[in-house]
Amino acid sequence: MPNWLLLLPIVIPWLGCISVWVVGDHRPKLQHSLAVIFSVLSAGAGLFLISYSTQQRTLILPLGGVFDDFRLTTDGLGVFLAVVATVIGSLAVIFSVDYMHGEHSLGRYYAFVLFFIGSMVGLVLTTSLLWMFVFWELTALCSYALIAFHNDDPKAVRGGIKALIMTQFGGLGLLFGALVLYAYTGSYDINLFLSNPAALPASVLSWMAFGFLIAAAAKSAQFPFQTWLPDAMEAPTPVSALIHAATMVNAGVYLLARFYPAFEAVPGWKLAVMIVGMLSALLAALMALVAFDLKRVLAYSTISQLGFMFYAVGAGGIFASQFHLMSHSVFKALLFLGAGAVIHALGTRDMREMGGLGKRMPFTRTVFILGALALAGIPIFNGFWSKELILEVGFEHGNPAWIAALMVLTVGLTAAYTLRMVILVFYGKARSEHHVHDAGAAMKTALLPLAIGSLSTWFLLGPFYQSLKTSLPFHTLELNEVWVQLIETIRPAGRMTLEVGLEIISQPSTYLVLLVIIVGAVAWLRRDRIGSLLMTFKGVEKAAQNGFGFEAINEIVVRGVQQTGEALRVTQTGHLAWNVIAILLGWLVVLILTMLGRIS
Repeated sequence: MPNWLLLLPIVIPWLGCISVWVVGDHRPKLQHSLAVIFSVLSAGAGLFLISYSTQQRTLILPLGGVFDDFRLTTDGLGVFLAVVATVIGSLAVIFSVDYMHGEHSLGRYYAFVLFFIGSMVGLVLTTSLLWMFVFWELTALCSYALIAFHNDDPKAVRGGIKALIMTQFGGLGLLFGALVLYAYTGSYDINLFLSNPAALPASVLSWMAFGFLIAAAAKSAQFPFQTWLPDAMEAPTPVSALIHAATMVNAGVYLLARFYPAFEAVPGWKLAVMIVGMLSALLAALMALVAFDLKRVLAYSTISQLGFMFYAVGAGGIFASQFHLMSHSVFKALLFLGAGAVIHALGTRDMREMGGLGKRMPFTRTVFILGALALAGIPIFNGFWSKELILEVGFEHGNPAWIAALMVLTVGLTAAYTLRMVILVFYGKARSEHHVHDAGAAMKTALLPLAIGSLSTWFLLGPFYQSLKTSLPFHTLELNEVWVQLIETIRPAGRMTLEVGLEIISQPSTYLVLLVIIVGAVAWLRRDRIGSLLMTFKGVEKAAQNGFGFEAINEIVVRGVQQTGEALRVTQTGHLAWNVIAILLGWLVVLILTMLGRIS
């Protein structure tokens, strides 16, 4: 394979971005068609890379100097996330043909969606920390533009600004790490750093490790930065699926997994990652249990499931975290797009105005329930297998038992809020008189593959493990010896994965988790009969409805940044030449400081 083909998953959607913009909004049918064509081609380019995920193919575009060469490399971790971004992204674009029908500013919408997809692919394929930062910021720009797409809606604009400000904490952490790495090693090469993290002094490595944890938490909406993600629900629903399942929020988990070999020995780092994941998973599950906005419930669910992935990384479960990321990408995209079909038909996101939709939207009900079963962790569905791997890792390697116990509790809460969501939307009596129609053809085209994936992607467990093992020389994957033996000795891949699945089912922790799931579901169904017990937790319910106070804290941060920006407006003369000079001087200062650090 010519190495330049590595550029295709980035270049194709970016060319599509330009095309839909140039065509103009006066030709919406052509814009829809071009967006679908370019997104599907980018998905094909992403899938094409799978065959090279174990061969470490590298493309280098020499730039040299402090800006570093532009490098793209194929390995199991990067290619896997590139496939997630392009495939889920293409399905979100196909869904948009129905969902965005008749909307204005289609050129702007599709341009940013396609630019978003290409930027995410660049982020996960590059092996230069500086270029990772560039792509990291490009995804932040796209998320702001898409969350605030309805720029005549103050809530949408506010959500976009909040997301931009909160995620910039992540950008600062990543930039700090890139500059520190260059100052001490003279290179931004990620693999070079992973091969010898001792090149950095222990204290500097600690600062870098915790800086990257802050970066990941901000990007993936984890504690204490979790409040921006629910407010991002003002974006069109296909964008929500793109952000929550395929692109930006996955970047934080990817960052921690990629740099785990360098940071695992840093004192307190793994425990901090586990605690961040646990708090995010638990608090978000509680908030999902009391929310009535359908998209917000799914947003809280995303925060919670990402918390499971963070916890897995901290517990040493790199493979478990990435396998759950794969499962989550599929079933959460299915749930968001299914919710989009409901909202498109009903015109509201309030579950109190829904009910009884199952009879009127049978296709949407069926696929949504499949995604919900995967989210709840019911056996056979992909979420069960990946979540079980995470919990087994949590109980091993000497990890704190109290954190593992709280994660098991969160599994029960997940089952409860998932069942509550499904019943409020699709069952019971209709609570409004809206004229309702089932999903359109384009929506069904996007939903059906995701529904099938929720049932079947766990069959990729063995091949995915082999891909990561052979292409990540600095990572130690955590599967126990029995599973590894099954994976390495049994062929074909389908039978091997089935044997591993049977081994998972034989584990005692599996039955503990299933019991907790049943208890969580029954507790919600019988909530009227245990009302006196639930009254004990009334304070928790009220705190959850108020976001446990973090909404107020984050609002203060956002307001402070905005006020600082207003105060700095006096420095803007309005003359372009002076603005350019100021930007160049800023870059010059950064480069001088970096070089001074390198010299010393």
